[in-house]
Amino acid sequence: MEAKRIAAFGEVMMRLQTPGCELLTQAGSLAYSFSGTGVNVMSALSRFGYSTSLISRLPDNPLGDAAAASLRKLGVMQDRLLRGGQYIGMYFLEKGFGSRPSRVTYSNRQESSFNTAPADAYHYERIAADIDVLHLCGISLAMNDGVRLHMRKLAEAVKERGGTIVFDCNYRPALWGEGGYGAAKPHYEKLLQLADMVMMNERDAIHILGMQAEATEREEQLKELMPGVAGRYGISVIAGTHRTVNADQTHSLRGFLYKEQDFAFSPKRTFMVYDRIGAGDAYTSGIIHGELQGFAAERTVGFAAAAAVLAHTIAGDTPMSLERDIVRAMADTASDVER
Repeated sequence: MEAKRIAAFGEVMMRLQTPGCELLTQAGSLAYSFSGTGVNVMSALSRFGYSTSLISRLPDNPLGDAAAASLRKLGVMQDRLLRGGQYIGMYFLEKGFGSRPSRVTYSNRQESSFNTAPADAYHYERIAADIDVLHLCGISLAMNDGVRLHMRKLAEAVKERGGTIVFDCNYRPALWGEGGYGAAKPHYEKLLQLADMVMMNERDAIHILGMQAEATEREEQLKELMPGVAGRYGISVIAGTHRTVNADQTHSLRGFLYKEQDFAFSPKRTFMVYDRIGAGDAYTSGIIHGELQGFAAERTVGFAAAAAVLAHTIAGDTPMSLERDIVRAMADTASDVER
């Protein structure tokens, strides 16, 4: 099977992290790296053998050069990266410990080169002619009307050529602000109507789409609502996770996939967390890979969940595991040093 050409539309973010578990008010230095939902998903898929690229805009200065160099290292192609503007979106990460959760503080988002790209920045039809799958994210959807227009135009162009649209809901309250669910709903609905594969769960259906569930338990709400979402918007695949933070500070995760009017669930995995950020993107990459390879639903969701678990063990946002690493992790066995 010929490898699919996959592209993501999204912002490259600079991650600035305090040393260890220090607060910003304590730290005297910051370590930086580059990431973003699209960056993370494309990097993961490139490790599975796909041709991946990012549709984005970087500042035309040394900061943009550094971001582009990072993308090259991650295996993400450069041919759809534009240059212009002066700024890159940033976020500051304070890593949590014990009962104190990690904290993300965004900075410089609306002024970034990506979020100020002009209306004629991207050649939608030309891009659509060269890709098979387009990944879109709700984080970009929260930015501004200009970004939303680019997302919709790209999705329409890819869809018209028979391509596949993947949409990750990724709702962020801090980005939408007060009354965010009501403001977000019409924009989400436009993309859901174009999407083939969607990353979401029952909370997205309840809070963003305004759907109601009679059940009170999360899994029962999921089973009640996801068929209605798929039917209403014509979605082929819906996938997501349920996460629990345990009293001993381990996390438990179970993935689900709804397809062809049936649910598949991964085994519940309990694990220690080294770095939480980006694990959802690893899960998304696993779902995309399983679907493109024609895996059975149970194998797809199991692979995706194992990819997410491994991502929690790696420093930085970006998933770094190879397919063989994930397949081995699916066995759920601890191992000693590999020699």
